[in-house]
Formats: sequence, structure tokens, C-alpha cells
Amino acid sequence: MTDQPVGGASGVQSLNRAFELLERLADADGTLGLSDLAAATGLPLPTVHRLLRSLIAGGYVRQEPSRRYTLGARLIRLGDAASRSIGVWAGPQLRRLAVEVGETANMAMLEGDAAVYVAQAPSAHSMRMFTEVGRRVMAHCTGVGKVLLSRLDDAAVLRLVRRTGLPAMTDNTITAPERLLAEVARVRQQGYAVDDGEQEVGVRCLAVPVEGGPGSIAISVSGPSGRLTEERIPQIVPVLHRVAVDLGAELRESVAG
Repeated sequence: MTDQPVGGASGVQSLNRAFELLERLADADGTLGLSDLAAATGLPLPTVHRLLRSLIAGGYVRQEPSRRYTLGARLIRLGDAASRSIGVWAGPQLRRLAVEVGETANMAMLEGDAAVYVAQAPSAHSMRMFTEVGRRVMAHCTGVGKVLLSRLDDAAVLRLVRRTGLPAMTDNTITAPERLLAEVARVRQQGYAVDDGEQEVGVRCLAVPVEGGPGSIAISVSGPSGRLTEERIPQIVPVLHRVAVDLGAELRESVAG
């Protein structure tokens, strides 16, 4: 007797199609109708409907009163567990970054409308920045948040800030949508973001994207602006990019393996 995949080839195909529906809902940044999902995936309407019924029963998809579909609450637990796992795995590279730069290193992911810190490596200084792992922060006023916003198109950025607003955390916080779009465009062009006292007075943060992850990921270093000076930015950004490239390569290898 030879071993067969559970459910056979048709079961594997259904599983792949269900995952594709979840990906399409995640990409939509909102809700989609049955015909939207069929058009996005190229699947017949009856097939999409059958798969959605199974996903709804499992809590992975929710049907709105409008009869449109969105991601379900069951995915939150899976996302939290995945974020913690990625954070633990990234620890060695973050510690390397903290040692090379001499400031606290962080990793964050975009979850819903917020940037969520999933890992941290503290600096050796007695006066250092500390961010609790699991903390959710607004994207418009943080280095990691700006990087994560830069991975979206402008329309998605505007939808996000319409939901969250642009509250002023300090006098330096960007509070106008057009200014935020200009800042996000600059981040895309230069490949890194700066939080210059925009979330907390006297704190500067530099952040870059990590390519190759299961979602939008950013890493950063943060410290007192008197120590993490503007003059140091040209020296620190290449270090951030090197670590980000190594992290991305490891992520791709783990996915491929």
C-alpha cells in the first residue's frame, strides 16, 4: 500500500484554493463579494461558495450583513502565534543589529491598521528605548509604521488613515493626509523611514523593510536623538539594510524548505 495525501489530490487542490481565497480577502483590505472572489481567483462561483461555507464554519471567514465576505476572528490567534514564532526566530539577527548600531533593535509587522512589535533586542546602554513585544502603535508616527505603509499603494494608505485618523503624538507628528503620502513616497524612494520625535519627544528611529516574509515586516533601531544623531543616519542605514537582506534570505529559505 502506498501513502496518499489526506483527501487525495482533490483535497489538496481544495486546500490550495481555500488559501487563495484567504489571500485575496487579505489583499482586498476590506470585504469582497462572491463574484469579486470568483473573478480574482478564476474559480467557478459554485466552487467559491462551497469553499467559503467551509471557511465560515471554521471561523476563518465571516459573512457581513451585506452578504460580502471578510477575514474571520479565528485567524487572529493564528496570526498572533505566527508573529511570536517569527519574532523568536529573528532574535539572533536583531541582537546583531543592536550590537552593531549600539541601540535597541525592533521587528514589527502590519496587523490590521496598526504596526505590531513582534521582537526586540535591547541596547547595552543604561538609558535605552524599550517597547513591549505585542504593543500596537499607529503607523503614521513611527519608523516601522511608515515603512509598512510604504508597502501599500496610496489608495490603501488613505483608507487606513480614514479609519484611524492622524492624531498628533508630539508637535512633530504628521497630521495631514497629503503630508503623509509625501512622506510615504519618500520612504519608497530612499528605502528607509525616519521617526524624528514624532511618537515620543527626544527619540529618533530608523527603519527599513524586510523582503521575503509572510507579510509586511520592518526592522528598526531607536534611541535618544542626542545619541542617534542625524549625522549617524548614513552609517546606520546600510547596517539596517544588510540585516534586513539576511533576514529576508532566511525567511525565503524557511518557506522554500
